[in-house]
Amino acid sequence: MEPDSLYFFCGIGGSGMLPLALIVQQRGHRVAGSDRSLDQGRTAAKFDFLRRRGIALFPQDGSGVTGAGTVLVTSAAVEDTVPDVQAARALGAAMTTRAELLARLFNAAPAGIGIAGTSGKSTTTGMIGWILHRAGADPTVMNGAVMNNFVSADFPFASALVGGGGAFVAEVDESDGSIAHYRPNVAVLNNVALDHKSLEELRRLFGDFLGRARLAVVNLDDAETALLAARLPAERRLTWSLADPAADLLGADLVPARDGIAFTVRDTGGAVVPVRLQVPGRHNVANALAALAAARAAGIGLAEAAAALAGFTGIRRRLETVGSAAGVTVIDDFAHNPDKIAATLDTLHEFPGRLLLLFQPHGFGPLKLMRDGFVACLAGRMAAEDVLVMPDPVYFGGTVDRSVGSADIVSAIAAAGRRAEHLPDRAACGQRLLALARPGDRVVVMGARDDTLSTFAEDLLARLGDCGS
Repeated sequence: MEPDSLYFFCGIGGSGMLPLALIVQQRGHRVAGSDRSLDQGRTAAKFDFLRRRGIALFPQDGSGVTGAGTVLVTSAAVEDTVPDVQAARALGAAMTTRAELLARLFNAAPAGIGIAGTSGKSTTTGMIGWILHRAGADPTVMNGAVMNNFVSADFPFASALVGGGGAFVAEVDESDGSIAHYRPNVAVLNNVALDHKSLEELRRLFGDFLGRARLAVVNLDDAETALLAARLPAERRLTWSLADPAADLLGADLVPARDGIAFTVRDTGGAVVPVRLQVPGRHNVANALAALAAARAAGIGLAEAAAALAGFTGIRRRLETVGSAAGVTVIDDFAHNPDKIAATLDTLHEFPGRLLLLFQPHGFGPLKLMRDGFVACLAGRMAAEDVLVMPDPVYFGGTVDRSVGSADIVSAIAAAGRRAEHLPDRAACGQRLLALARPGDRVVVMGARDDTLSTFAEDLLARLGDCGS
């Protein structure tokens, strides 16, 4: 880190950029930034929050990059044609990526805990951070989502926590290959599934990630991660499972509830500890087992870690209930790949009530890559009475292959015998959901990379209330 430099974050409102900017600022560096969403007038509350914290914001036109003493930080979504990038090059300013800067901070920490995998990273990161916080470890936590436990009136976008201890807990991304930068003390791997890269690439990236760690914490219930775990010496791995009695931590006796789930966990010494989560679903039991195993790797006892987890209140937009009106419940959810959507549907189908689903794909590229997975997941897990409504994928500019769209997914799901509709405009999808909704239904808004989905869900709830009044 350059002590006298201004760190200018191009795309500062992004889910991976905002928490890193907060960490850099709280470590004593000057921070500023720009964002396309700011220029477009979207998600104003987030940018007001950054301004209140003393972070200057500029249009994304190069005007904020004014000197060679600036370090320009970009995310993978920032293209070379963006004026901030062009200005930095013209001035000879230093440039780095979000992943490179985060890896530099993470690798310098005495006890870096990196959380990787296709699904569950943000929740597992939040769980580990909360356990370490409750244990007095004073960790630094870098998450890609807001952690409800750390939210306050002054800190509503709590996707980062800056502590004075040696632990640095970070969600690690494989989508752009940047996972290769990290040298974790403890590497957590939840699962491996097709998302942004081919399975062959993912096996190599995740396998190397585990291989660089002092201790690898791995899920035995996922076929891909179990194979990667088997390549490691027994003394360098710590495993968990809901099915394999050979695992170091075994979860069992699941009791689902609408507002959470209870289970027991047994360790290799025979100790059995009850756990009660405030977040629902079998997938969250798996996330909790990963967090408990990581806590054990950090020297925290099973009973102490389980007690801390009882107070974990979740991650924003992970099966988050927005509210109920006119007998209809609205749920906001980050599910955007087949595994995440499957977990959401399975959890919600534990209890009665029709699901009215809005799924906004997070890009044309991912939609094309995971087309078959989306169709199989939705067609296979929707109940006969459920209804899916899909708008076109989120698009914020740039060049993109649009050969596969939402209409293709809807057509295949309808052909499989499930109710699915494509309405290109999201506002029209909202109107359709309101027209369909009746008491006992649950409206589920799913998607990623678009903060306005939460506003959309809140608006649906308000309009349901107006209809019922």
